[in-house]
Amino acid sequence: MSHIDDASTLPVTWWKSSHSDTGAQCVEFGIVDTSTEAVAIRDSKNPTGPALLLSYAPVNGLVEALRSGELR
Repeated sequence: MSHIDDASTLPVTWWKSSHSDTGAQCVEFGIVDTSTEAVAIRDSKNPTGPALLLSYAPVNGLVEALRSGELR
């Protein structure tokens, strides 16, 4: 895991969950590099703020835990 101070400098297309609504507390995801399987995560309300950079495996685990209701 690493981070970048200004997420707007990453060459990614950001997306958020279809369950998100305007003004909600949401995070956005972006694929940074398919060859290294890196995913960036940022606060949707702060696009020039920091982003976490993670590999696919932990992100997939998080998404599956949310889908299954394990995390609420």
